Amino acid sequence: MAPTSSPTPEETQLAERAAALRAQLNHHAHLYYVLDAPALPDAEYDKLFQELQAIEAAHPALLTPDSPTQRVIGAVLPDLIPVHHVVPMLSITTETDTTEGGAIAFDARVRRELGLKEGDPPVDYNAELKFDGLAINLRYENGKLVQAATRGDGETGEDVTHNVRTIGEIPRRLKGDAPPVLEVRGEVYMRRDAFEALNERLRSKGEKTFVNPRNTAAGTIRQLDSRQARDKPLSFYAYGLGDVQGWALPATQSGLLDALAAFGLPVNEMRTVASGTAGLVAFHQRVAEARDGLPFDIDGVVYKVNSRELQQTLGFKTREPRWAVAHKYPAQEQVTTLLSIDVQVGRTGKLTPVARLDPVFVGGTTVSNATLHNIFEMRRKGVRVGDKVIIRRAGDVIPEVVGRVPGARAGYVPNFRMPRACPICKSEATREKGGIEYRCTGGVFCPAQRKQAMLHFAGRRAMDIEGLGDKLVEQLVDAGIVQSLPGLYKLGVAKLAALDRMAEKSAQNIVDALEKSKAPTLARFLFSLGIRQIGETTAKDLARHFGTLDKLMKASVEQLLEVPDVGPIVAASVHTFFAQPHNREVVEQLLAAGVQPKESAGEADDRPRPLLGKTLVLTGTLPTWSRDEAKDAIEAAGGKVSSSVSKKTHYVVAGEEAGSKLDKARELGVEVIDEAALRALLA
Repeated sequence: MAPTSSPTPEETQLAERAAALRAQLNHHAHLYYVLDAPALPDAEYDKLFQELQAIEAAHPALLTPDSPTQRVIGAVLPDLIPVHHVVPMLSITTETDTTEGGAIAFDARVRRELGLKEGDPPVDYNAELKFDGLAINLRYENGKLVQAATRGDGETGEDVTHNVRTIGEIPRRLKGDAPPVLEVRGEVYMRRDAFEALNERLRSKGEKTFVNPRNTAAGTIRQLDSRQARDKPLSFYAYGLGDVQGWALPATQSGLLDALAAFGLPVNEMRTVASGTAGLVAFHQRVAEARDGLPFDIDGVVYKVNSRELQQTLGFKTREPRWAVAHKYPAQEQVTTLLSIDVQVGRTGKLTPVARLDPVFVGGTTVSNATLHNIFEMRRKGVRVGDKVIIRRAGDVIPEVVGRVPGARAGYVPNFRMPRACPICKSEATREKGGIEYRCTGGVFCPAQRKQAMLHFAGRRAMDIEGLGDKLVEQLVDAGIVQSLPGLYKLGVAKLAALDRMAEKSAQNIVDALEKSKAPTLARFLFSLGIRQIGETTAKDLARHFGTLDKLMKASVEQLLEVPDVGPIVAASVHTFFAQPHNREVVEQLLAAGVQPKESAGEADDRPRPLLGKTLVLTGTLPTWSRDEAKDAIEAAGGKVSSSVSKKTHYVVAGEEAGSKLDKARELGVEVIDEAALRALLA
């Protein structure tokens, strides 16, 4: 036997690199598919995957049966029941050339495999979206949904029927004449708006947020408790088949999708039959332009030879069909370096930490800033200056830092601390007890909050300055014409008429509205100042208790706590606002400009309050009163108006076209009255 030659140093190095890549890819695949807790963006994973593919292609001896390039990556959770797929759920080849070259290369491969020459007709393809979610197999027997299973490793998935039944788009029973057995394959995903709302809810509670919609959907669908799925709204699109018995399949992929839609299954409408390379390139470009506006995440498009006969001719290579490919777009997650952290002040005074980044191309644009949301979320993610961090940008959502790439830091880096003063106006920055957000207390004084403060001040339930809306406030502030609330009362007809699209009559109307607003009730004036925690009802309670603005401004926290329904947080907020010299100055300047809040009757008010302690809900259209008039009358009689019906509601006042609140009242046994009965209660 001839002696086996020893491997060269280069071969040894390549073998070691291939082994390291396999271990790395398997580790990250386990995090992604099994734990739904990725630690690496898709783009970084793809780079490692392609490197291993290149090594194995150049050195076939290094290819192993357990290589991630040779199998459908996934696993079955031990607590879920395994489901054997009658027809394996295979993956498709990914074309990572995000330019039109990816479509050109795929069409060339298909034509070559089919033996087509240059002059032969173009191949027709069904072009679809590549949803970023979790692949699911739905089994229908005689039209009834009997089982739902994940892809798993392609051969064996896991039974998730209990969670899939919570998804509204998935029919429990198919429409029409359904075959004895029909397995429908598609993607469970989470819409962006649902994902953002979910994370916002979690942030408000100070709880851990989710990384991205895909992993949220995957983690939710694999929960043992279906209540988890109900709390996290999921969606579904169908795109293919598994096991089918007793049904003549349509001749094309496009016909198959039409048939699935006819059965009542959700099929995405953004699809087309594309002819040859030109059709594929046009579809890829069209979807790329629409991508940011889609309500869900996609990471590419899928091309499938439309003819099922040609699909069978082309067959499979390893475990991937030769007749289909996923053509990717630029990744929506990338890795970059966190250079520094600044604090931004929003229109409502909220202080948000913002990451300044080493610029990185992500989601189709170059990103150099990303939100860190709040200090508590930063701490949970363990993010510090100098870290390698994962940036996500999807659609029109603000780019965010979703986490740090695991690894040791070069040296000690202190935790970032939120400032105790507003970086814009230097007012005190505070965080309410139990809250997670820091806010500037400058309010009506802070330049960052100027536009929002003016819009709130002019609102219908506040000073009611008709005509002073978004666009006008934008013009006045951006042009430097008005820099504070008192400045509004210095506006004249000539100055307003000089603005774009402002006629002299409109200018006169605004000046008249400003003049009319100078005699508000004390409650309206208090509400108009935008004091944190002070809504209309609390403003009325304060006005009723103190009677005059002067008494309220001088009130101590202890005195504020004597007002009914005013607790420590509200009392502290009011006291802090009036303790700030610049806020007092704004109020004094408003008074100097001629604004004179009407005094309330104060504590000596002995008018009858027949609805004291009662909670009412208004629904529908009342015969003679507007909603605001009814609300004012109820509150003047000591009652409270709530927006929702509960067991604590005393009356529901129903008018014409009363909606779900009326149904809820009947369900809970709450007394329902009309306008006439309300007037009788108030008499």
